[in-house]
Amino acid sequence: MKTIDNFEVYQLAMRIGDEVWETCTGWDDFLRRTIGSQLVRAADSIAANVSEGYGRYHFKDRRIYCYYSRGSSFETRTWLLKARKRGGISEERLNNLLLLISEFQLKLNGYIDSLNRQIRKK
Repeated sequence: MKTIDNFEVYQLAMRIGDEVWETCTGWDDFLRRTIGSQLVRAADSIAANVSEGYGRYHFKDRRIYCYYSRGSSFETRTWLLKARKRGGISEERLNNLLLLISEFQLKLNGYIDSLNRQIRKK
């Protein structure tokens, strides 16, 4: 049976959220309250939107939530760049997270393409 837990796009989104959380928990109070809370919200929103879209019946609804998720992935990227510039994360950690986000975006775009093909069939 195909479930969201087996869906690679969702797995990557969950991993991004978990790794961002792990990154932010060690920050001082000021950094956590300013950048950290925004970063965690954006990163967690990636998986939340994939999940919500996955649960929708119509392909067009699924696609809309994929667009929200993609937007959240770009927002996460922006907060990560700010965190690096302001001393919150190392260059190596930043690069690893950016690679993970890029991989997610590529796979999400493939999923969106498959949804678009399903929409055109109707």
